[in-house]
Amino acid sequence: MSAISAAETSLAEIGSIMEPIGRAAVDAARVLAQTSTASKNQALQAMAIALRNHSDDILAANAKDMAAARERNLSGALLDRLLLDQKRIESMAKGIEDIILLTDPVNTTIAEWTRPNGMKIQRVRVPLGVIGIIYESRPNVTADAGALCLKSGNAVILRGGSESHHSTRAIHQCLIAGLKAAALPEAAIQIVPVTDRAAVGYMLAGMTDYIDVIVPRGGKGLIQRVQQDARVPVIGHLEGNCHVYVDRDADVNMAREIVKNAKLRRTGICGAAETVLFDKGASDALVSPVLRALLDAGCEVRGDAYIQKLDARVNPASEEDWYTEYLDSIIAARMVDGVEGAVSHISKYGSAHTESIVTSNAQHAEQFLSSVDSAIVLHNASTQFADGGEFGMGAEIGISTDKFHARGPVGVEQLTSYKYVVRGNGQLRP
Repeated sequence: MSAISAAETSLAEIGSIMEPIGRAAVDAARVLAQTSTASKNQALQAMAIALRNHSDDILAANAKDMAAARERNLSGALLDRLLLDQKRIESMAKGIEDIILLTDPVNTTIAEWTRPNGMKIQRVRVPLGVIGIIYESRPNVTADAGALCLKSGNAVILRGGSESHHSTRAIHQCLIAGLKAAALPEAAIQIVPVTDRAAVGYMLAGMTDYIDVIVPRGGKGLIQRVQQDARVPVIGHLEGNCHVYVDRDADVNMAREIVKNAKLRRTGICGAAETVLFDKGASDALVSPVLRALLDAGCEVRGDAYIQKLDARVNPASEEDWYTEYLDSIIAARMVDGVEGAVSHISKYGSAHTESIVTSNAQHAEQFLSSVDSAIVLHNASTQFADGGEFGMGAEIGISTDKFHARGPVGVEQLTSYKYVVRGNGQLRP
């Protein structure tokens, strides 16, 4: 028998780790599908308590990850996503408590009707089964995803990035404490225990018998790999190239504050605005204050010829800029021909994530909201509201730009499917 290569040995080792995880997840999913809302909520409350009680342990683990990340010269956006503090830990705990308050979607009836032959038919929500989540940097995803999957009756296999390895493990221990408190299977929320990238490949292509859907959260490279290599359905988005359109009828103060918040509140999230579009019919008195607010705040503006004339600090924009998700203090700016021009630009360059219009003209607002084909469209609000928590969903696993199954923030309801339950009394098909 020929010698096994190092690569094959590595794959075999990864398989020996991942296969038991997959089998345990399937077993746990069967239990969760029949678990009462009260038991799930009991586990969630215990998780929130554990996060607060073990915040010092989580911060110590995060400090290790942050130190390693700085040594690797990770970008400012990635460092911001990785960083935990007391406020962010409390936000994780509060997010779980918000999920407790949500209606349990499992076994709810979506629709029901009776056929002429007397058969009663119901469409009933059911869990997806086992969800694999692959994410980078954001350790808070561990808590959000674990809690959402539990509430929706799904088992989950979490594979955090190597840069957040210590943080992920510390948070995961709090989730396990919650499962134990409610006597639920610990395998309901599992983390991949190795940082080897081969584990990602195994999840995507080697676990079709166990994983029902994959949800990726991270940079463009990760998302592309998942979408290309996955052998199971994927819920996710490739990029967050989001836009704010400032209409000629916008209030100047509102426009200035919305654009500044949409771009600069947190530049490294997928809902951050990357392009601001101005109506050609807008006066310089409307456009200039918006540009000035961005530039004075340290944001680089890359504009078309007209935008450059309004402020000497504006750099010229290239064709590539209209496609770019910067995830940094950079924004592209362009004049367009009204709402139709804005819709045309977004259709060509956007990523179908989140777009906003700022205007006091109701007709223009409705035209924009109905014409833009993105997962989230807003009127007179910042694109940074593209978040499940802000939508009252407790938390989210991610934002989906897909059109099938789930679109927009992916919360508990989006983590279910449905089945048809038919009750008869002896009917036979002629």
